[in-house]
Amino acid sequence: MKTGAVLLMVVLIGLLVDYFSMSGVRRKFKEITHVSREQGETISQYEASISKLNETIQNFENYAEKLNVMAGLKSENVLEGERGIGGPVNDDQQVVPVTPVPSANLERLQGISQKADSIEDNLNTLAHFFEDQTMELAATPSIMPTRGYWVSHFGWRDDPFTGKRAFHDGVDIATQNGNPVVATADGLVIQTKFDRTGGKTVKISHKRSGFTTVYCHLSEYKVKPGQRVKRGDVIGLIGRTGRTQGPHVHYEVHLNGKAVNPYYYILDR
Repeated sequence: MKTGAVLLMVVLIGLLVDYFSMSGVRRKFKEITHVSREQGETISQYEASISKLNETIQNFENYAEKLNVMAGLKSENVLEGERGIGGPVNDDQQVVPVTPVPSANLERLQGISQKADSIEDNLNTLAHFFEDQTMELAATPSIMPTRGYWVSHFGWRDDPFTGKRAFHDGVDIATQNGNPVVATADGLVIQTKFDRTGGKTVKISHKRSGFTTVYCHLSEYKVKPGQRVKRGDVIGLIGRTGRTQGPHVHYEVHLNGKAVNPYYYILDR
């Protein structure tokens, strides 16, 4: 009897140990299952995020390509057809099919990152291009130097003082004495001088665009040599200094050192 009782006790203890051991295994299995489910959900979210990011990058790439065409940096013909890939193949080599690997998402992310870097470089190039274009346009004469009416045009005319034919290399715009005269483009004041013919004169260099503008017969200077001005800044006041029959501004536009008709560089007339 005692031997049977001992055996029964040993069996019971074994069963209890096995029960508790299995309980621990079941608990671990539940924890692993829960973690695995959470990881699966996380991976699904990552995959959805990667797809959305890839779509966004593709939209940026398409937009950048359109901007390149608009800027003239690429021909629209370049954008047609599929992108070519490939290279020489050695006949002795076997082509091994690509099998998806667990790191596929990482490779996709790396590809997206490289594409994003390429687009960023291209957009920086475009930004510099449009910035240069904007600065060049800002340095191109395009407005009236003062509000008034034209009394003499560019070209050959009868000189009002001598009556002889003479070339007039600017335009004369008459208005009330003391009215403001403004810079017609961004630039650098390179000269303020008085001479017998032009009276008080301001000369502005618009180096970025190759233009120079001249404003004569002023009654007063509002700028100094070496001063930078923006389009629309007041540079002087209307007067009748020099050789003139009344208050007006004689306005000249020079392109690469040659006088051109200011009429073609006034958009707000």
